[in-house]
Amino acid sequence: MATALYIHWPFCLKKCPYCDFNSHVRASVDHAAWQAALVADMRHEAALAGGAPLESIFFGGGTPSLMPPDLVGELLAEAERLWGFASDIEITLEANPSSVEAAAFAGLAAAGINRVSLGLQALDDATLRFLGRLHDVNQGLAALDVAQRRFARVSFDLIYAQPGQTEAEWDAELTRALGFGTGHLSLYQLTIEPNTRFATDVRRGVFAPLDDDPSAELFELTRALTARAGLPAYEVSNHARPGQESRHNLAYWRYRDYCGIGPGAHGRRGDRATQRHRKPENWLAAVEGHGHGIREDTPLTPATRASEALLMGLRLAEGISLSNIATRFGFDPAHLVDPHALDMLMRLGFVERNDDRLTVTTRGMPVLDAVLGELVHPALVAA
Repeated sequence: MATALYIHWPFCLKKCPYCDFNSHVRASVDHAAWQAALVADMRHEAALAGGAPLESIFFGGGTPSLMPPDLVGELLAEAERLWGFASDIEITLEANPSSVEAAAFAGLAAAGINRVSLGLQALDDATLRFLGRLHDVNQGLAALDVAQRRFARVSFDLIYAQPGQTEAEWDAELTRALGFGTGHLSLYQLTIEPNTRFATDVRRGVFAPLDDDPSAELFELTRALTARAGLPAYEVSNHARPGQESRHNLAYWRYRDYCGIGPGAHGRRGDRATQRHRKPENWLAAVEGHGHGIREDTPLTPATRASEALLMGLRLAEGISLSNIATRFGFDPAHLVDPHALDMLMRLGFVERNDDRLTVTTRGMPVLDAVLGELVHPALVAA
């Protein structure tokens, strides 16, 4: 039974240099048609994964903060009718910090949004231009001010480890960010994704990504500054005051079921993985023809689910319980992780084991992908 719902709104304001959703730029949207299709997609999921009240809802995707508040309210009303809401449900909406979107915050709060994740991304105008953002620092901070007055919980993100960035520069920027007093920060190292403008620029020599050693030093600085400010890392890139963690994202990292609706949305429903049609027109056609937008509904073996639970859970500071994962998916705890790799990683100080619980250390987090690649037991990979 799913207790988390993800609603993907695919439309963007402009082409984005670091994602490949550029085909989703639209000058206008038929909101009535989209409401009907999203409700149909939601009803399909609720019929298969209902039965427990929703604990979190997340509006993500292109520019969901440009959704009309009335549309948001109708979708939330339908979700509550289908599932019911936990008394302390978290309802998050991703927002870009433009004045147009900030002007809608009052209506979105009235519609039921109680948490906003704001895409500030930088506190420097030159960096924002490099990242291809529409807003400048003053607009971003004005939107943050409005968000903090309208919503009970506010998070924002920053991107660091940019070309040529120094420790002193990041120290000053992050210290300033911590001074704004939000209860949650998402702090991501710049990554170069394939088939993006950034990847093309790197290939052409327009800029060079920051080397691994300076990036690791900035990661350590990030951990130190946020911990000192009372927002310790609870996940590799996410920091929060106690009790302010993103409940929705914790559902992913703790490998709980969640429903995903809308173009391109992923979901996990028991032993099945779902993926919706990615192109908006194809998704709409699928909903009209079949009552849902699912493109793939893939059965997952117990080994795959156990591997995914390991890989997701070890992103968290709390780590994972080997016996819990073994019980959930029917494995001997000794067959979840490679004992030789575990011994090596513990000697290197990358992983700690306390009885049944396994955690990746602060030293291991900067090389998390490599650590996870070593840890998973060969028997799981082969199964």
